[in-house]
Amino acid sequence: MGSQGQAAWELLLPAAGAPARRRGRALQEALREAVRSGRLAAGTRLPSTRALAADLGVSRGLVTEAYEQLTAEGYLRSGRGAGTWVGGAARAAVRGARDLAAGAPGVRVDFRPGTPDLSLFPRSAWAAAQRSVLARLPHPALGYPDPRGLPELREALAAMLARRRGVVADPERLVVCSGVAQASTLLGFVLRARGHGRVGIEDPGSPEHGRLFASTGLETVWLPLDEEGLRPEPLADSGVRAVVVTPSHQFPSGISWSAERRAALLDWARAVDGYVLEDDYDGDFRYDRAPVGALQGLDPERVAYAGSVSKSLAPGLRLGWMLVPEALLDEVVERKRTMDLGNPVLDQAVLAELVTRGGYDRQLRRCQRAYRERRDALLTALAEHLPGTRVSGIAAGLHVIARVPERFGPPERFLARAAEAGVALRTLEEYGTARPADGDVRLVIGYAHLSPSAVTKGIRLVAEGLGGG
Repeated sequence: MGSQGQAAWELLLPAAGAPARRRGRALQEALREAVRSGRLAAGTRLPSTRALAADLGVSRGLVTEAYEQLTAEGYLRSGRGAGTWVGGAARAAVRGARDLAAGAPGVRVDFRPGTPDLSLFPRSAWAAAQRSVLARLPHPALGYPDPRGLPELREALAAMLARRRGVVADPERLVVCSGVAQASTLLGFVLRARGHGRVGIEDPGSPEHGRLFASTGLETVWLPLDEEGLRPEPLADSGVRAVVVTPSHQFPSGISWSAERRAALLDWARAVDGYVLEDDYDGDFRYDRAPVGALQGLDPERVAYAGSVSKSLAPGLRLGWMLVPEALLDEVVERKRTMDLGNPVLDQAVLAELVTRGGYDRQLRRCQRAYRERRDALLTALAEHLPGTRVSGIAAGLHVIARVPERFGPPERFLARAAEAGVALRTLEEYGTARPADGDVRLVIGYAHLSPSAVTKGIRLVAEGLGGG
């Protein structure tokens, strides 16, 4: 079987095992999603209906019906005697302003950061936990939930976060959110109602923080970093009384804030009667030693701590949490209630089951092993194909900062040649206001969603496009 046939067979095999009455629809849904997500890229030739039906162990009629339905919808195209192909009209679902669609035309290797390996999602463990939850969950639990979240999940998360991240975790002050994004907007609305007009964000930092707080009516102020964390003087001069930071593994620079800068930030918050939102987006992924504990543990009355399962399980679950300072708790909970009445109970119960029975810890270990291997592959490929490249930041997370020597530049030429080679890259300058005076290319390279071989291939393609490697 060709590579396309193998890909189609692997993607559709779970659907082929669906109950007979649902098998046809399941095949159509699986094929549609494979095209939409980019796992079957535009231009891919699909196996014949006879060959695919034989490989899947289903009737040829089911495969024919699936091909015909998706051709009618525009996902596939076919011609008499020419076979069936993935059409070019479908695009991956939008994942945010900073992300391009997976499988976009011309992109052979995508190094843009922010996406975990979704194939690592523990489907079997999640399904088993879901069956267990459905068997024991009492009927009243399916009513309107506590807006803070399911009590058993808040207790499980509080215990886990205290153990793994060193936070002060009271389940009564933990609010289950739809990811860090909702945690940010909840806090933003509360601060705005309290008279705050602006919030500080790290420079460089995630532009998404600015967009989220802007949606709550708060102006954002870029605050410069150095190799230790936020610089105290610009922070003091800014006039803001709230900041959002990523101190354990700063995004995107990759540094871990020094103890002195952590203490200085908390001193500032107390002095101005302000608050800190700590975005602990990948705090569990440290590869050379134990992760640095969360900032919140030093002052839980000034730091709101937010995290999620987006990098450890899947962003599509929309499950996260925020530990809220006591003074803000009632207002945050009321805002959560009026926003959506709380997160879905069943998903919360399944996550609680995974956490309490050790499945979530096993998933974290699995991801750590995979991501460490991919980071090692990236460092090896950079040393071989782009010699002299320096990687900064701690050995953690899902991305690195790579400073490519000027001889491979200038930056405009470097990026143009990489794009021509089919490699999607982002530069550090896209995440802040600072512009370096030298000619080095500073890249923010995401690797978690790529296999080690794909990582190596991507760097080799860049080098070949530059005429090196």
